[in-house]
Amino acid sequence: MRIHHLNCGSLRGIEHEGEQLPAVCHCLLLETDRDGLVLVDTGLGTADVADPDRTLGPDFRGRAQPVLDLAETALHQVRALGHDPRDVRHVLLTHLDLDHAGGLPDFPDAEVHLLEAEQRAALGSPGPHPEDRIRYRPAHWAHRPAWTVHRQADGEPWFGFDAVRPLPQLAADLAIVPLGGHSAGHAAVAVRDRGADRWLLHCGDAYYFHREIDPDRPEGHPGMDVLQRLTEVDRPLRLGNHARLRELVRRHGGEVVPFSAHDPWEYARLAGGSTVGG
Repeated sequence: MRIHHLNCGSLRGIEHEGEQLPAVCHCLLLETDRDGLVLVDTGLGTADVADPDRTLGPDFRGRAQPVLDLAETALHQVRALGHDPRDVRHVLLTHLDLDHAGGLPDFPDAEVHLLEAEQRAALGSPGPHPEDRIRYRPAHWAHRPAWTVHRQADGEPWFGFDAVRPLPQLAADLAIVPLGGHSAGHAAVAVRDRGADRWLLHCGDAYYFHREIDPDRPEGHPGMDVLQRLTEVDRPLRLGNHARLRELVRRHGGEVVPFSAHDPWEYARLAGGSTVGG
């Protein structure tokens, strides 16, 4: 399997130790031998670039300040890599926030995998949380995707977490790992990188800044912390998952590499090249 790291949406800049970089929408494109192309999250889509007021809304645009570049959309990057977008057969979502699911309409034939609680919250929006009308944008699933929802209760052990295997034909290499707190059915997606003999753990918005999961000296980011508190649905669960991720790094740092969807420093470290494995 070949793994590509894609930035599918540059956002407002983040400053750390005197360096300012745009936040990213870190997605993965997996070239599999058994089931075509698989996307992990989609970032922002072509409709978001064409008509952001309709699909993203003014609140998100003001808060995130997206660049809105067609070249950054997953659709254009899949084509730039020499693939037909129709070969994207599966999309695995960490959650349905607009900056993670905005590209769904660009892959209308793909099977879309996510946790049941997330689909229920998003399709029933606006719900009780004040963020629901901002984070969940029905335009992103107006094409009626082929949903495949997975139950957290169907999990099996994975490095101390429970994990659901979404694709039987790729069960040894993919897993959905429930990591709630940010949204109702938020999850991470684990991808086995056989070429580097490790797992990549796409943590979505379970955390925003790499220092948060440092097992020895955890440290938040002032601006990102405000945003996390604003968007969370369950603070104790979110913070508890931070602690679990720190323990994962402490115990299995050589076997599992977690990364946030938006941290540009993690993206820069991982996006240096594609990885090929069996």
